[in-house]
Amino acid sequence: MKLFLILGAINGFLAVALGAFGAHGLEGKLTEKALGTWEKAVTYQMFHTVALFVTGLIGMKIQSGSLNWAGWLFFIGIILFSGSLYVYSTSGIKLFAMITPLGGVLFLIGWVVLGYTIIKFL
Repeated sequence: MKLFLILGAINGFLAVALGAFGAHGLEGKLTEKALGTWEKAVTYQMFHTVALFVTGLIGMKIQSGSLNWAGWLFFIGIILFSGSLYVYSTSGIKLFAMITPLGGVLFLIGWVVLGYTIIKFL
């Protein structure tokens, strides 16, 4: 579970850095719609960074394969959801926007698995 705490710290750093880059480095270079997409990517990355931390902290108390699954679902969800939105907002390539919902589904499944684990073990 220490891995999810480390991944949470890395993603927290990246979310803040990418948020600042979007606000200061991309302003005037992207359309308002593209900047809104970038901001959505940052927001969801940060929310699910917190989920990674929660997963890691709960994992310090219990050992569960389902908890491990939840952590990986959140992490891969960040890559697919936020990552695809970062690329889409800067490139305009619609293929990347089509990947985003898959990341969203992984987020949803991750929350269900986390909830199940909490109900079962805590």
